[in-house]
Amino acid sequence: MPAATLEALHAPPPNAPPALAPALAGLVDYRTLTGAAARRARKERIFGNIPERAFEELMFKVRGPLENFLIVNDPAGVKRVLVDNVANYPKTQMEQRFFRALFGAGLLGTDGEVWRRHRRIMAPAFDPRSVASYGPAITRACDAFYAKWDGVPEGGVVDVGADMSALTLRIIAGTMFSADTDDVISLVADTMETGFDVSQFNILDVLPVTGGIRMRRRERRMAEQFRPLDAAINRMIDARQKDPQGAAADLLGRLITAHDDSGDMAMTSREIRDQVITIFIAGHETTAQAMNWTWYLLSQHPAEEARLHAELEAVLGGRTPTQDDLPKLAYTRRVVEESMRVYPTAPGISARIAKADDEICGVKVKKGTSIAIAPWILHHHRRLWDEPTRFDPDRFLPERSAGRPRFAYLPFGAGPRVCIGQVLAMNEAVLILASLAQRYRLRLAPGQDIVPQANVTLRPKHGLKMIVERSGR
Repeated sequence: MPAATLEALHAPPPNAPPALAPALAGLVDYRTLTGAAARRARKERIFGNIPERAFEELMFKVRGPLENFLIVNDPAGVKRVLVDNVANYPKTQMEQRFFRALFGAGLLGTDGEVWRRHRRIMAPAFDPRSVASYGPAITRACDAFYAKWDGVPEGGVVDVGADMSALTLRIIAGTMFSADTDDVISLVADTMETGFDVSQFNILDVLPVTGGIRMRRRERRMAEQFRPLDAAINRMIDARQKDPQGAAADLLGRLITAHDDSGDMAMTSREIRDQVITIFIAGHETTAQAMNWTWYLLSQHPAEEARLHAELEAVLGGRTPTQDDLPKLAYTRRVVEESMRVYPTAPGISARIAKADDEICGVKVKKGTSIAIAPWILHHHRRLWDEPTRFDPDRFLPERSAGRPRFAYLPFGAGPRVCIGQVLAMNEAVLILASLAQRYRLRLAPGQDIVPQANVTLRPKHGLKMIVERSGR
């Protein structure tokens, strides 16, 4: 069926009144509330220490207890910091140290020439041809996943957070490392839970006296918690290194067989380990959280859910989606795009610091000034988006996207350090949603308190339990 016909099929009636948007977790505008309701709304806000004016002003200075910093919301300013003059705005030392403790010297924990060299080695695994080749592995993983939810009694409750994490972890293990063994997958899952618990930060982490002590303690705890996973990853690397010619043409194979200009190994075993850890953890966690928030949003928006199911029926008719179906799943993709706007999986881009004096959108920036660019603020900024707290997938229609500044939407970051796996992550999310939404409808289980919590990624603080309803297929 032509795309234009599909759009007409799924469009709402021309004179239909707009549906009332439900109040979404973490997005209640506390300016309209008073008393206990206002206090609760403030408490549940992401980055609750950021003043409300930051969502209305394009350049906003915040005075903190230890230092002042500049929040850049103007898309032209974001481009200045992340693209045009990116060399002047490196990550802060504290941020780099934190990511090295969590991921080692992977792409998230390095900078400069080491980062550029490693990124060049890894890039071919994420080029369009390679990403297209991962499609069958994604759909196979979804096919295998059906047995889990098919085994749940009608109306039974599932832990969506745990299930989406397990599914995306199996996908990244199979596509990037040709490894779908349960021992590695379970070790990654266990390490994720304990690692993110350790990564909680507060004001004591930036105070001069206590910050260094707390970071050293955190580094020791992370090293201990990663030890079982390290052993499994090292065994996997050792097995590949013993037979490099027989290695699969996946990311791990590229890391092991890469050589520099002198013919030496381009990466040490430790560097390979760090990149494997980074891709294993970051590569599945962001997609898993995108799926969690997508299921939550669909459960709160029956009209949008119905349009999604209409497209899936028209395009797929019950069959498993493939890579070739992606261009036809236009509304499905918009659902994912809008979900990642409302609940960006990486809500805060790392803080930057100015190496030299500069000017951003007419604001003088002195050397040493701290700069913050946060997708959570950008994606809910009232001067960049109409009704920013409303879930509206059609805001990503081509005609409604025309004229929107490129740097108003940063689900995967921007500039040289844009997420290396952004195309794979988007394709994966669309294929997962298309596969599972054909067979199941998920309803929010009663009695839950859905509170977004920013801790490296954006997670439901208390988990996400949902009722499984079968679609009848």
